[in-house]
Amino acid sequence: MLAQEIIRRKRDGDRLEPAEIAAIAGGLADGSLSEGQAAAFAMAVFFKGLDKAECALLTLAMARSGRVLDWSGEALAGPILDKHSTGGVGDNVSLMLAPAIAACGAYVPMISGRGLGHTGGTLDKLDSIPGYASQPDEANFRRVVRTCGCAIIGQTADLAPADRRLYAIRDVTATVESIPLITASILSKKLAAGLGGLVMDVKTGSGAFMPTLAGARALAASIAGVAGQAGLPTRALITDMNQPLASAAGNAVEMRNALDYLTGKHRDLRLHDVVLALGAQMLLLGGLARDMAAARARLARALDSGAAAEHFARMVAELGGPRDLLEHPDQHLAQAPIVMPVLAEADGFITSIDTRAIGIAVVALGGGRRRASDTIDPSVGFSALVGLGAPVRRGAPLGFVHARSLAQAEAATADLRQACMFGPVAPVATPPVIEIVGAA
Repeated sequence: MLAQEIIRRKRDGDRLEPAEIAAIAGGLADGSLSEGQAAAFAMAVFFKGLDKAECALLTLAMARSGRVLDWSGEALAGPILDKHSTGGVGDNVSLMLAPAIAACGAYVPMISGRGLGHTGGTLDKLDSIPGYASQPDEANFRRVVRTCGCAIIGQTADLAPADRRLYAIRDVTATVESIPLITASILSKKLAAGLGGLVMDVKTGSGAFMPTLAGARALAASIAGVAGQAGLPTRALITDMNQPLASAAGNAVEMRNALDYLTGKHRDLRLHDVVLALGAQMLLLGGLARDMAAARARLARALDSGAAAEHFARMVAELGGPRDLLEHPDQHLAQAPIVMPVLAEADGFITSIDTRAIGIAVVALGGGRRRASDTIDPSVGFSALVGLGAPVRRGAPLGFVHARSLAQAEAATADLRQACMFGPVAPVATPPVIEIVGAA
């Protein structure tokens, strides 16, 4: 079966047969599908799409292209749950949510990805921790999940290897936004992880891959539908990405933001709302709370008591990171040589934010990838970002840029100023959680 013929048929809008989809997934996994062919397949799907049956077949084929984890032999005392985001700017939710859910009695084997396009990746944020083994072997992964309640890692070579290869290709071929490819990528990893329940965070707005609410709803429906066909109970929250979720965007800067959140030093309000909303749905899905109020209260106790922070610290240490990261983050996380304020040039309220432009600015600083082979600078990005509706005076900071050179800092300063629009009246505040799909 010739790969170029399969690609041609999809390019022409034909419906692919199960054997053809299996051949593509197999070729991605074993390397027989060339880089050019993989890119061409991704572009053909981007323009011609996959129907629900094709998408389900691709998802299952990629999940089964490597090892599928089975947790039944571990005798775990709680449900196996996970959360996944479609990607955004300043979205570091996984870093605090996984240990918080573990502190509530569930087990979270979270397989995360690197940054795609303008969005940051959880794995890149974790790689800013010196010594952290983000791709442990399976035995170590199982051990950390069993003893710490959670482990956030990247795809190992034997977990959904077909997706691992296609994921990197999509990042550099402008095919990230395809609903079928997003669906298959997310769910293939989650099915390979052996989950009992999944909560999706589907982003919409200026910093999302699905900028329109209609697109986000279509993606949520696609994920829920394909997950249902595969037997994975799933709920999806559609959340707002018309501004960075956290007040930081980058890798080490978002890690610092997450550590401040876990220790209670500082919690961005919109970020906190999304953490509680996603976490409550996870607890309901896993049968760990009787209703929404009880779920949110249990999650809040795990955070406020320090139990979530303790689980995170243990996870980091067990995966090779420093044992005192929470106590002494500045001793371990990379710091950019230049940190300078980005000063507003006018008075007024921030009426809109081009969130995608902020993500692109982080990439330009070196905090993301232009090519799959690029090395990320963990120290660069933005911190103390001002949000939508905030009153700003001329000369006051819109945020701080963390850069490797003065030229990069000046370019990022211009990018952030251009991304923030001003007006005389504050916009109407919108909640970060827009709607829930599949709630009980």
